[in-house]
Amino acid sequence: MSQHDTTADTVERDVMEYDVVTVGAGPSGLAFAIRLKQLNPDISVCVIEKASTIGAQIISGAVIEPGPLDALLPGWRDNPPPICVPAVKDEFWLLSKTGHTPLPIPPGMHNRGNFIVSLGAMCAWLAPQAEALGVEIYPGFAASETLHDADGTVIGVRIGDMGVAKDGSHKPGFTAGINIRAKVTVLAEGARGHLTKRLVKQFKLDADSDPQCYSIGLKELWQVPEDRVEPGKIVHSFGWPADNQTYGGSFLYHLDKGRIALGYVSGLDYQDPEYKPWEAFQQWKNHPSVKPLLEGGNILSAGARAIVCGGWQSLPKVEMPGALLIGDTAGLLNVPKIKGTHQAIRSGMLAAEHLAASQLAPQGFDAKLRASEAMAELKKVRNIKPGFKRGLWFGILNSAWETITAGLSPWTLKVKADWSTLDKVADHESPRTDHGGRDYVDRTLAPRDRLQSVYYAATEHDEDQPVHLKVRDTSICITRCAEEYDNPCTRFCPANVYEIVQDVHADGSVGKRLQINAANCVHCKTCDIKDPYEIIDWVTPEGGSGPNYQNL
Repeated sequence: MSQHDTTADTVERDVMEYDVVTVGAGPSGLAFAIRLKQLNPDISVCVIEKASTIGAQIISGAVIEPGPLDALLPGWRDNPPPICVPAVKDEFWLLSKTGHTPLPIPPGMHNRGNFIVSLGAMCAWLAPQAEALGVEIYPGFAASETLHDADGTVIGVRIGDMGVAKDGSHKPGFTAGINIRAKVTVLAEGARGHLTKRLVKQFKLDADSDPQCYSIGLKELWQVPEDRVEPGKIVHSFGWPADNQTYGGSFLYHLDKGRIALGYVSGLDYQDPEYKPWEAFQQWKNHPSVKPLLEGGNILSAGARAIVCGGWQSLPKVEMPGALLIGDTAGLLNVPKIKGTHQAIRSGMLAAEHLAASQLAPQGFDAKLRASEAMAELKKVRNIKPGFKRGLWFGILNSAWETITAGLSPWTLKVKADWSTLDKVADHESPRTDHGGRDYVDRTLAPRDRLQSVYYAATEHDEDQPVHLKVRDTSICITRCAEEYDNPCTRFCPANVYEIVQDVHADGSVGKRLQINAANCVHCKTCDIKDPYEIIDWVTPEGGSGPNYQNL
């Protein structure tokens, strides 16, 4: 299925043609491909994935509701993913600085019948099942842009060129990215997909919805003495180290073989310009109720990822001429449940069923998704996350009300864009300070700093490639941003990508400049979301670059 394509960019490119191209081999993209092939084996389906291997850039808690997976692959329990531990016990804690109070489990967080998995390992397990049905999967292929015909209809994607130097010149091993043309393009890029971001703008898909909002989720996988682990135990907490104005909470999942998955989620609608999500996570790990579990253990893997949180009122239109949005790239995560995988699989299957029945016409999928169980689930909980804008205790009372009434409130709370919520330094009253900025404790557990954490993400980028974090005007960084917000990119990035460094000019004078350490990037997209001037664009680096997570 290959031919040549010479386009306006003057580079001669090979062309591959499929009925359907899917961008992203996460749970929604793979579920979509599997379901489409189950329904019609004659449809040619290709899945491209920017990570070096399937699952290497997938990161999630993750506790999954098995219903949609049961529907997709009825016999899956006979051959489960490599990490798949039945949930047996839930705990829910309110943390103070020195202890915790057990609370009743909120209805949406009862996990009996669910499974704790590594989502990365689960996607690596799903991929060969898709291939067995005839799906072609290409890891290490990063879609750099969408292709359009004269009237704007999406007609496929272009794979990024390989072997381009930092200055834009072609290195000896240069390979032009191929054009993958398709009758329909399915975007399954996960939260804040960079192609989706452009398409939402181009087709005004968010004209009738609130802005999307996000959290940053930070996760580590630990190996500890086996006698400390209770396989299937699930602990969620809120409270310390977050103050009452900052949305934050943790998860602690006991796996098998002496492994513990743990993480911390900070809402990116926070107001404090000095807040550091990565440091908040490390503080939580050193809490007296958590630290004894980890002391003497080892980190196996660590990473970070944006989590989509807008829900029902932030769902953009999910169809456009030639393309569909599914999974987290559409924004289907259920925040109170802290679960998105079942929604991702559900939406992928629904998209496959729609395309199989419509001769690959995207039209009508938006209405079908909005009438589905996936959206009914989001509508019930639509007011819970926005309620926390007014502080922790209002948020808890509002959550109780929305839960009791099953979301039947006659109102829908608005969602604001995360970039717009930061207070300026001069206007912000910092929380009670201690230990360098907050009510924090001394910490002794690894990693000692963000750079060591990047090591556990095994992130790799060729240093001599174009910087994939595009800052449209770096002069703002050392003038307005320094003065108004004290350069929050140096704090919200979990990988030390952004640094303000001193610069000695030719005349001997000393100034400051933004230094971008792009090789550290773990592709979490936080900078693209939280920058208060909206001048940072995350674009895909060379295919295969980025983190190589192990069982996250």
